[in-house]
Amino acid sequence: MPRVAITDYTFPDLALEEAILRPEGIEVVALRERRPPAELAALVREADAVMVQFAAVNAEVVNAMSRAKVIVRYGIGFDNVDLAAARARGIPVCNVPDYCIDEVADHALAFILALTRQVVPNALLLREGGWGLATPLGTMAALKQLTVGIVGFGRIGREVVKRLLAFRARVVVFDPVVAADEIVRSGAVAAGSLDELLAQSDVVSPHCPSSPATRQLFNAAAFARMKPGSVFVNVGRGDLTDSRALVEALQSGHLAGAALDVFDPEPIPADHPIRSMRNVILAAHIASASPPAVRALRESAARTALRAVRGEALPNIVNGVSPSR
Repeated sequence: MPRVAITDYTFPDLALEEAILRPEGIEVVALRERRPPAELAALVREADAVMVQFAAVNAEVVNAMSRAKVIVRYGIGFDNVDLAAARARGIPVCNVPDYCIDEVADHALAFILALTRQVVPNALLLREGGWGLATPLGTMAALKQLTVGIVGFGRIGREVVKRLLAFRARVVVFDPVVAADEIVRSGAVAAGSLDELLAQSDVVSPHCPSSPATRQLFNAAAFARMKPGSVFVNVGRGDLTDSRALVEALQSGHLAGAALDVFDPEPIPADHPIRSMRNVILAAHIASASPPAVRALRESAARTALRAVRGEALPNIVNGVSPSR
C-alpha cells in the first residue's frame, strides 16, 4: 500500500488530507507535533510522499527516505527543508505558493495601519483606565503623508502595493530580479538599491523569500540606514531579520516601532525582551490564516502528494529536481 507521511501539523485533524488520499488506497501516517530528526527519519523511511508543515526536514531526515517521490511543504516558504539534500537524492520539493496571498497582504496593511495610527497603545490606555492620546501626537500619521518601502515584488508584495496605493501612500519598491518599468507600471517608485529604499521610507516591509541572499538582510547596518523614527513590519520570514539587531534598534529609539508576525526563533522565547516592548505588535505566525486559505493549503498539498504517488507531473518544484527518476 502506498504511504504518505506527515511530519507535523497544527490542524485539528487530517480529515481533508485523508479524504483525498485514502480513497486512492494510500495509507496516511503522521506525527502531531514537531519531533527530533531520529523520529522523523523513522516516520518517512518507507513513505512514497512526505508532507511537512514546520518540522525541520534536514539532511538526516531526507537521507532516511528510501521511496519518497516528493516532499511537499504546507506553505509558501520552504526554508525548513534541506533543498540541497533533497536535490542530491533526486527528490523534488514542492510548495504551495498561492494559497494565502490576500490574507498576508491584508495582515501587512493591518500592521502598517496599527503602527501609524497607534491602534494598540490607544486601546491599551483605555483598558487600563486612561483617556486621551496614548502616545505623542507626532507618532500619529496618515498613510498619504508617508513613504512605504516594499522589499520584494512577488505575489504578496504586489498585493501589498495595491492596498497601499489605495490609501494614497507613496510606495517605493526594491526587487533586484524585477524590471524597474514593471514596478513603475504598478504605480510604485522603483528603488535602484536596498539602501535607496531604506533611506526614503517611513515604513519598511519585506516580502521576499528566505534564501542565502536574504537571510538577515535586515541586520544592524540595514536598520542604521533606515530613517530615524521609521517602523519595520515583517509578515514574511523570521530569518530575514537579525533579531538582536532589531531589538537594539528599537531599544535605542532609532526605530519607533515594529509589527511582526514572524520571528527568529519561533516560538519567541517567553523571556525574550521583544515580548514586553510596548512599541511592538506581535502575532504568532498567523497572517496566512482564514478558513478558505487553510482549506486550499491542505487540499493543494495533499493533491501534490497524490500526483507524486501516481507518477504524474508535479507543480511548484522549488529545488530544480525533475520528478522522473
